[in-house]
Amino acid sequence: MDTGTPHTDTAALRARWHAAATAAGAAADRDPAPYADRLLAAWAEPQRRYHTTAHLADVLARIDVLAEHAADPAAVELAAWFHDAVYRPDRSENEERSAALAERALPELGLEPARTAEVARLVRLTVTHDPAPGDTNGEVLCDADLAVLAGAPEAYAAYAAAVRAEYAFVPDDAFTAGRAAVLGQLLALPRLFRTPYGAAHWEAPARANLAAELARLTPRGM
Repeated sequence: MDTGTPHTDTAALRARWHAAATAAGAAADRDPAPYADRLLAAWAEPQRRYHTTAHLADVLARIDVLAEHAADPAAVELAAWFHDAVYRPDRSENEERSAALAERALPELGLEPARTAEVARLVRLTVTHDPAPGDTNGEVLCDADLAVLAGAPEAYAAYAAAVRAEYAFVPDDAFTAGRAAVLGQLLALPRLFRTPYGAAHWEAPARANLAAELARLTPRGM
């Protein structure tokens, strides 16, 4: 699970990027390596505490678990690489800028327009994590991204601390109010996870973690 520290096995991540780009249809005469370098540099920016290369690696590992559910696993994997490629905790357009980055980079690698569009659509879907019924690609990406919520209590605590660290510029009272609102919205959803695996393995522990954190933030039910 995510620890809020950068994932150091960049060689494995670079190899995985190369395989994903090839599977998605990158042109044989285009070198994927410079794109991996740029993306990994972005994921390692100093303002990140949770949205690090560790998070990227964890999402990719969860996609492996869920891949059989996706209609286009290659597009889902590329979307994972781009979904937080642009990340500034004080801005609200991160997903849009990340999707636009994919729309620029993937045609340069020779990907077909339809697959590029699907990757960008999936990146934008992480704004809401609310895929439409039958959107199996979206279900896999969103479940993989949210699976951190289902970690063991100590892993979940590390995740929550890393999120707080990313928002260190926000005063405690404002952060607590905002975080409590987010937790309440998540708990109000009829389902957090849409894939059969996610529903079976992640839904219950995620709800328990969210409820426990909300209780800590609002001990008197405020």
